[in-house]
Amino acid sequence: MVSYTPSYVFKFLPAILSALPLTLWVIFVTILLGSLLGAGLAWVQLDSDRSLAGFARGYVFILRCTPPIVLLFLVFYGLPEFLNWWLHLDVDGWSRTIFVIVTMVLLFAASISEVFKSAYLAVPKGQLEAGLSIGLTGYQTFIRILLSQIFRIALPNITTAILNLMKDAALAYTIGLVDVMGAGNLLISRNLGNYSLETYTAVAIIYWGIALVLSIVSHLMEQNLNKGRV
Repeated sequence: MVSYTPSYVFKFLPAILSALPLTLWVIFVTILLGSLLGAGLAWVQLDSDRSLAGFARGYVFILRCTPPIVLLFLVFYGLPEFLNWWLHLDVDGWSRTIFVIVTMVLLFAASISEVFKSAYLAVPKGQLEAGLSIGLTGYQTFIRILLSQIFRIALPNITTAILNLMKDAALAYTIGLVDVMGAGNLLISRNLGNYSLETYTAVAIIYWGIALVLSIVSHLMEQNLNKGRV
């Protein structure tokens, strides 16, 4: 029978928490770069150019259908070979963090682009026409009138996308990145496989904490954005 000692959960937490900054850094950079790429993909899909729209839709379809761990291995093992063949660039010395971020950005952009696209389409077209009718340019109308509405509509799905990103990023330990999950596995190895349940419980608590903070922030933002609306 497997024993379980709850006190070890709190004993292991400090060691695992030391890897939290790296986990948060990966998530932050992925959200930033992935949102920019995702916004571009959404814009291209809404554009009249069918060839670019078709490419963007194909990208989104392929990436959303690719398991995260498969893409992570393709990037980690395949990208160095591709860059060496194409640019004669040796990237074997690159940090594993770079490969993880590249993978997560590709995945996050595909999912967030659909969030942005659906939110944009949900805004009544009369809003755009009203802005143009009072002399605003298309860009000014988007920034001053549409953007806040798009963000409010998209916020719940953005939160879900970030939570999914957090779970996908936990796979980074498979290529040796010492994030929260990687630190937990290292701890288990040092303990010769003992206290694995306690270690994974500590890891889960950290991820639950991140998710709780994100959910609270999202809820507060949603309440703030809904103020004054009937």
